[in-house]
Amino acid sequence: MTAARIETALDRPAAILPKPAPKLDKDGNPLPRASYESMFRMRSYMSPYLGRFVSMFVFGALSVGATIVVPLVTKAVIDGPVAKSDHHGLWTLGFAAMGLGVVEAVLIFLRRWTVSKATLGVEYDIRVDLYAKLQRLPMAFHDRWESGQLLSRMMSDLSTIRRFMSFGLLFLFLNSGQIIVVTIILLNLYWPLGVIVVISIGPIVWLCFKINKQYVSLSRRIQDETGDVASTVEEGAHGLRVIKSFGRSRYIFEKFDQRSVQLYDTSMKKVRLQSNFWTFLEVIPNATLVVVLAFGAYAAGHSLVTLGTLVAFTTLMTSLTAPIATLGMQISQAQETMTASDRLADIFDTDITIADGPAELAQPVRGHLQLQGVGFTFPGATGPVLHDIDLDIAPGETVALVGATGAGKSILTGLVPRLYDVTAGKITVDGIDIRDLRLTELRQVVATAFEEPTLFSMSARENLTLGRPNATQDEVDEAIDVAQAHFVYDLPWGLDTRIGEQGMSLSGGQRQRLALARAVLTKPAVLVLDDTLSALDIHTEALVEQALKRVLVGVTGIVVAHRASTVLLADRVAMLSGGTITHVGSHAELLETVPEYRELLSADFNPQDEFDLLEEVAR
Repeated sequence: MTAARIETALDRPAAILPKPAPKLDKDGNPLPRASYESMFRMRSYMSPYLGRFVSMFVFGALSVGATIVVPLVTKAVIDGPVAKSDHHGLWTLGFAAMGLGVVEAVLIFLRRWTVSKATLGVEYDIRVDLYAKLQRLPMAFHDRWESGQLLSRMMSDLSTIRRFMSFGLLFLFLNSGQIIVVTIILLNLYWPLGVIVVISIGPIVWLCFKINKQYVSLSRRIQDETGDVASTVEEGAHGLRVIKSFGRSRYIFEKFDQRSVQLYDTSMKKVRLQSNFWTFLEVIPNATLVVVLAFGAYAAGHSLVTLGTLVAFTTLMTSLTAPIATLGMQISQAQETMTASDRLADIFDTDITIADGPAELAQPVRGHLQLQGVGFTFPGATGPVLHDIDLDIAPGETVALVGATGAGKSILTGLVPRLYDVTAGKITVDGIDIRDLRLTELRQVVATAFEEPTLFSMSARENLTLGRPNATQDEVDEAIDVAQAHFVYDLPWGLDTRIGEQGMSLSGGQRQRLALARAVLTKPAVLVLDDTLSALDIHTEALVEQALKRVLVGVTGIVVAHRASTVLLADRVAMLSGGTITHVGSHAELLETVPEYRELLSADFNPQDEFDLLEEVAR
């Protein structure tokens, strides 16, 4: 019995709430969406941890309540036992105040302990869904986006959201609630002084609304520019060999420095805005406190208020200073989180244009590949890259795809495993449109080895078995032999040697051979080789081609060829020119009848000489 497959984020849609329908103005035009909209959609990720978030707010509210009660107890002490010289009552209220302090400390500990797992869990869940979404999005999306921008969203923006959920969100509500409750208590204690406090809050609220739009704009610019800097760093790291070989370190540094300076300047604008805002928030409460003390002293001197009431009033008034001062930071955090949520929503809201179909291939798969009127146009392009391509490849037949640089050969090979989707016509495997097949099934049937091989920072064995994890050692050895990748046995730990990022510790030819072995190991029904032998020397290439002749028996093959020797792997040759296939025939026929083909592969090519070379090297 086959073990049930464990469902992952790749098998379900992201948990983010759907994008709401846009609101329209009176003329039917869509209104700008609210800045909090994307952040509010993230609340679905809080649902599994709802109990912890509720506990966090309960513990937080109780600790704030204890903070508010302490000055009222102080009032009772001064106006009661102190005024009446009641020593017993003084001890009682003193212990009560001490107990409230201990309770407040315990509640703060419980709040912090409760919130940690919830906020880290939310961050983890969003990150997993985001990565799964990136895996499902088509190559056209990744062609448009810089990897540094995606990395910035995956790490920096998610950290911003986590920090707001663990601290900013709670205190935004608690501090706002504390300001409201304390203001009401102050009005009840002595309303003339309470009115002064209420009046002082007005400018703060006005300023919060005033800077909101400007702060959101600066936050978005900073996060976008952070992504640009990350992209520059990543490009510089991956291309360090090229940069050094051309002596262009200064040029690349200047490009990095330019983006860094731009990020610095924007960050400084944000700092100046925050400084002005927070300074204003510090000045208003302190100025208000001076006014309250002056009027309070006058009122106490004329017996309008008791001394205990004045002490409680000023203590409560002082307790508002921190919430009002930090309110600016929490509002800033909220605005940064709105921007971060917008940037994540940009990815989550991108349509998945390449998705599973309902059909299944009959077993065993024959590998009959047909291209019928196939065309492809890049999004936003003025004209098609490919058009009116018709090609019928019988099961077990190999076709060499030949064309000038930029003719569209790599795009055509990318259409077969649906890395891109055709924009005209259709491609069928065994008579079924590949758009009707499940992607996992299609990509098990079709294996591709690319001209620019991608290797991962894992062992050589893990790279080889990426498409077929359950391959036996004999099958691995056979694939290595076909690709002439025997160098893996000479690595320090053999197949278990960890290959560096992008396989940069290997030569170009070694990377190509390892990628070719990986494709061969999957034992596909359709094998696509996108000029995978370009980095090999002529003798190694001849050995690989001789082995591939055995592998391609019974396998439908598409081989992108630039050399005449590679063409000999194929039963037929398809000539790609002007975005379409202009000629199909044997190598000898095209040499004789197509001048463009002769120019591409050299007019003095002698097939017999190539066969003699292959046999000699094989011996």
